[in-house]
Amino acid sequence: MNLATILDTAAALITLAAVFGYINHRWLRLPPTIGLVVIALATSVAALALDAALPAIGIGPTVRGALLQVDFDDVLMKGMLSFLLFAGALHVDLGALLSRRWAIASMATFGTLLSTFVVGFAVFFTLPLFGLSLPLAYALVFGALISPTDPVAVLGILKKVAVPPPLAAKIAGESLFNDGVGIVVFTILVAIASGTGAHGEAHAAVTPLGIALLFVQEAVGGAALGLIAGFIAYRAMRAIDDYTLEVLITLSLVMATYAIAARLGASGPIAVVVAGLLIGNHATRYAMSPATRDHVEKFWHLLDEVLNAVLFLIIGLEVVALTFSAPLFGAVAAAIVITLAARFLAVAGPITALSLHRDFTPGAVPMLTWGGLRGGISVALALSLPAFAGKDTVLTMTYGVVVFSIIVQGLTLEHVAARVIARRAA
Repeated sequence: MNLATILDTAAALITLAAVFGYINHRWLRLPPTIGLVVIALATSVAALALDAALPAIGIGPTVRGALLQVDFDDVLMKGMLSFLLFAGALHVDLGALLSRRWAIASMATFGTLLSTFVVGFAVFFTLPLFGLSLPLAYALVFGALISPTDPVAVLGILKKVAVPPPLAAKIAGESLFNDGVGIVVFTILVAIASGTGAHGEAHAAVTPLGIALLFVQEAVGGAALGLIAGFIAYRAMRAIDDYTLEVLITLSLVMATYAIAARLGASGPIAVVVAGLLIGNHATRYAMSPATRDHVEKFWHLLDEVLNAVLFLIIGLEVVALTFSAPLFGAVAAAIVITLAARFLAVAGPITALSLHRDFTPGAVPMLTWGGLRGGISVALALSLPAFAGKDTVLTMTYGVVVFSIIVQGLTLEHVAARVIARRAA
């Protein structure tokens, strides 16, 4: 894609996000992220219906061709994700996170792994009921890409929904870290399934020791890199008082940290989250004047809102690029049920096994289950898969789970939270 095409595509996406955002704000009054998905999805379905009724117009191929020019995996995973994760981490209370560190760590690691295998095996045995099939290795890959909760979707909804602060801290903290864990697990399982990485790069022979070393390199290396880069940025900001330069430092911190992580083979998402937590909690208190803090927070809030709008717009429009059939609709319905059941086990399992009940209020497990939203990261990972016989099945199931998660779970999350609060008061 040349520069002119990139600029044209960016202009079209920003314009659509503004128009759809205006429609939602003026008439629908839905939470912004949900409203954009709903309107974009309705627009996509209308375009498909019109194309089916009047195929000579060629709306479907035109829209599909335009979307195929947008490499969603590159746009999100290599472009937008670093900024969105940093912006989310910037506003998370590190003290609240650390006070619930065992609960968050258990759900982000053991919970993600448990969900991966539960979803993988359940999908493998369920798909034949609809006349479809996936190799077990790729069924587990689907489990890995759909199991992590998406921090972008979760934090976007939590901004608009009244959730008890302790539960909000657990949901936000888990979502910030389990996507990094999930991406590492996804990379390992793709290597096992295809002998290559998610982007076609060759992998060495997969051994238990190799898997353990890769996990340490990605997760621990990412956290260490985030701490080092964040500390350097903190020291630089502490030595000056110039809000334009300090905003620029935070911007360079995100871009440089993510780029260095990619070169070192460390987890970029984990690195920018750790750097964001350090800047958002330590630097804002000890290295920024009130004026600088205000400008930094407003800059990242605005960038977060713009990128969120574009991301959820693309998610809503992606339906045009998918293939649907009656068996696939059945597979999507089954995948939604399986994913929710696995999410319940991923929350309740570690809590029970590690005796963390005291850290949770009554009704927290249903709240954490329903609040585990999936989003663009799952779609991007599915699109990044190498070609194989069941890729269309994986893409369609992923998209179905994500749309259900954002619209249905997102719109009813406040109701579930209200029931949790009522149960606590009873």
